[in-house]
Amino acid sequence: MIVRKLTLTALICACTLALSAASPAHAEGRIKVRGSTSNAAGGTTTVNGSAARGPQGGAAARGRVTSTDGQGNATSTSGGAFRGPNGGYGARAGSTQVNQDGSVQHQSSAAANTVYGSGSSSGGFTRGADGSVQGGRSTSAVGASGGRYNSNTSYATGQGASRNTSATGAAGNSYQGQTTVTQDQGVQHSHQCYDAAGQPIDC
Repeated sequence: MIVRKLTLTALICACTLALSAASPAHAEGRIKVRGSTSNAAGGTTTVNGSAARGPQGGAAARGRVTSTDGQGNATSTSGGAFRGPNGGYGARAGSTQVNQDGSVQHQSSAAANTVYGSGSSSGGFTRGADGSVQGGRSTSAVGASGGRYNSNTSYATGQGASRNTSATGAAGNSYQGQTTVTQDQGVQHSHQCYDAAGQPIDC
């Protein structure tokens, strides 16, 4: 299907309607949309999207918008979401910009909630025109029984990478770990474990 003018708003509306229009008794269905048009920047904007719903009420939708400006620059934004038949749900979103000088910026995030627990993650990276890269990501999760997990990772050209992790079980025992990687010193790792009262214990 060729579409002269199709915006991200229209895509979101189409996906939302696909997810919500039908009742659970007759909810099965699928929709796809695709469009491409010239934009005011002298490039092209392309939209892709799809949504589906199963017979038991589960549903999912995703979409992407990519634009160029005719000068070697491009941006792409995407997103998706799902809902399970038992009430679990999640979503993700991301954006990337590529510049004519070779530099790149990217950001993304995701989150979910199910009967097993919930979690989320977000982060990104940048690449300079000289090829140097730096970025990071944070992730957290909570289990249905009360356990928790957190981690933070960062990295940069010439500086290596580091990761800090913490986890706590449903009974209260916890773990804390630190890992670093550098060209000069290689991999270094340390960790500590504690009981529910905060006293050190063997890991």
